[in-house]
Amino acid sequence: MTGFFSLGQRGDRRFFVDPEGCPFWSLGMNHIDAATLRYAESGDVWHEHYGNSMATWLQQVRRDLVDWSFNSVGWVQEVVTINPENHRHSRNFTFEEYQWLDMPYCHLLPFAETHQWEVETRQPDFYSQGFEDWCDYVARDHCVRMRDDPKLIGYFYVDCPMWVHTARDNDWKGPLFDPARLSSEAGRQELRELATRYYRVTHDAIRRYDPNHLILGDRYEANVQLPVEVVEAALPFVDVLSFQCFGTPEHVLSKMASWAGLIHRLSPVRRVSQESHPAERVPQCSRRTPAGERWHAGAEPARTDRVPAADGGLKRPPMHDIHVDDVESGDEPESIARLRARRPRHSADGDRRAQRASNHIEACGASQASIPS
Repeated sequence: MTGFFSLGQRGDRRFFVDPEGCPFWSLGMNHIDAATLRYAESGDVWHEHYGNSMATWLQQVRRDLVDWSFNSVGWVQEVVTINPENHRHSRNFTFEEYQWLDMPYCHLLPFAETHQWEVETRQPDFYSQGFEDWCDYVARDHCVRMRDDPKLIGYFYVDCPMWVHTARDNDWKGPLFDPARLSSEAGRQELRELATRYYRVTHDAIRRYDPNHLILGDRYEANVQLPVEVVEAALPFVDVLSFQCFGTPEHVLSKMASWAGLIHRLSPVRRVSQESHPAERVPQCSRRTPAGERWHAGAEPARTDRVPAADGGLKRPPMHDIHVDDVESGDEPESIARLRARRPRHSADGDRRAQRASNHIEACGASQASIPS
C-alpha cells in the first residue's frame, strides 16, 4: 500500500491502484456545479434544501453519485458559456469542497488556456520564463494543499489542447504548432522539443510541491489530429494518457484501441514520474467484501478480470472517467439508459429549468478514457 492512488501491473495489463492497494476501476461524473440550483426560476431551492451550504449540497451530491453507481469524480468545472465571444467554465473546487464531497477525485491544474474552445487569448509561449513562473504558482497554490489527500487520484492539465488543430471560432489564433511543418523531420523534431518543454515544466512544477499523486496530463481530443510526437514527448513526464472521445461506444472503443496499441509500442520509454509511481508491480489487496455490499459503494475490490480486452491490442483498463451524454440513442448502454430514467431527489415542481438545476450535475456530452502509460 502506498497511501495514495498509484499504478499497478499484472503481465501487460496496467491499472489504477487505490490507497489500500486494490485495483481500482474509476467511474466518475464530470461537471458538478452548484450554481445550476440558483436560477431565478428555481425559486429558493438552494436555501430551502441546502441551507446556503456547499457542504450540505456536496454531501447530497455524494449520496446521489453513489446511488447512481459512480465511485469517483472527474473534472468538476462546468461549461457556463459557449459562443463565438467566450467559452467560460465554473470555478474549480477548493480543497475543503473535495473533503465535503468525500469521494476519489481528479483535479485540473490551469497551467495553460490552450483548449479548443478558447476564443479570447493568444497561445502561450512555453519557452518563456513567464510560463515557468505561472506553472510554479499554480502548483504552489493547488498542489501543496492536496499533496497529502489520499482521495486525490491525480492531476489533469488542459481539456482538448490545440496542438495542431483549431476550431471554427478561434482559427484566428492558430494552433500551438503549424501542422504544415510536420511534413519534414526537422519540423517534427521542433514539435517534439516544444512538447517536451511543456511537459517537463509542468511535471517539475507539480513534483516540486507534490511527490505523491499521479499526473494524468492533458485530456486529448481523440477525434482530431494528434501528432505522435506530442505523445512521445509526454510519456516521460506523465503517469497516464487521457483522452476525451465524443461518439458512440463502438467509435470510442476503436479510437482507444488504436491509441492503446501505439502506447504499448512506445512503453519502453522511461517515465520520470515512475520514480515515485512504479508501474511494474502487483498490488496486494487485503480488503474483504462484506456480503450484500454493492461494488459501487466501494466495498468490493476491483478485479483485473473485469477489464475487457479489446481487439487491436487494448489490454489495459480503458475507462478512467466517463461523460455519459454523448452516445446515440440507439446505441446507449442499458445501464446509462437506466441512469437517465432516474429523477433527482429534489426536483422543483413544474419548472423545466428548476428541474435541470436541481439535478446537481450536468454532463457535457463526451466519453473520456485514460490509459496508464
